[in-house]
Amino acid sequence: MTAMSTLACVTATRTGSGEICTGSDRLAALSRFRRAYYQCLTMRGDELFELTEAVLCTDGAVKTLVYLALAPEHRRGHGALYDGLNHGRIEIARLRKALAGPPLPRAADGRIVLAADVSPWLRPDAATCPDRSFCHTYGRAKNEHRMIPGWSYSIVAALETGRTSWTALLDAIRLEPGADLAALTARQLREVVTGLVQAGQHETGDPDILIVIDAGYDVPRLAFLLDDLPVVILGRMRSDRVMRRRAPAVRSSC
Repeated sequence: MTAMSTLACVTATRTGSGEICTGSDRLAALSRFRRAYYQCLTMRGDELFELTEAVLCTDGAVKTLVYLALAPEHRRGHGALYDGLNHGRIEIARLRKALAGPPLPRAADGRIVLAADVSPWLRPDAATCPDRSFCHTYGRAKNEHRMIPGWSYSIVAALETGRTSWTALLDAIRLEPGADLAALTARQLREVVTGLVQAGQHETGDPDILIVIDAGYDVPRLAFLLDDLPVVILGRMRSDRVMRRRAPAVRSSC
């Protein structure tokens, strides 16, 4: 779903140089990305492209495939929908390159801000689905935690500034049961940052890319594994962490 979500986010308000885009610029960037995305669909491309547009344009959550077949953007029958899902092919390496090309949102100083996190796709009733693992979720009651079978995905996105939920998704990979989260995230971030540099999103002299992560990650290890990249890692510390040295005494202002 990475490319599907990015289609809606590609009309960023700033270019790589920090200049404000006009409406025609945003439309041109969206058109270029649509062409690049279509070229990534190496089999059943027309069907997969229409299915992407149906996912983006349908109101509310998508609960059934048949419902997508009824969307105006999906001009083929429901048989073509299943044929596209079963026999369609997406060239992943080419898709990652296409996702790194459009204008990305930036902070006020022109810095790219990336966020990495794990999001579960809960499948408690899909007993025959392979590689399911127990995903940590929060219950409805206060301090209630649940472990529900499903698939966990590591997602990297470029963050917008200000109070908004819009993000430009750049990569998503499924975590295998028992995977080393720090090593996998480091490899994923390395590929994303390298792709951004190759796409001209970050050049020599630009502010380092800021990567923000939650408390579930091993921040020192990630910083060590990504030491050779132009990145700065900001992570929230777990509440049970203990610093090696004592905290300095608070100095009186008197």
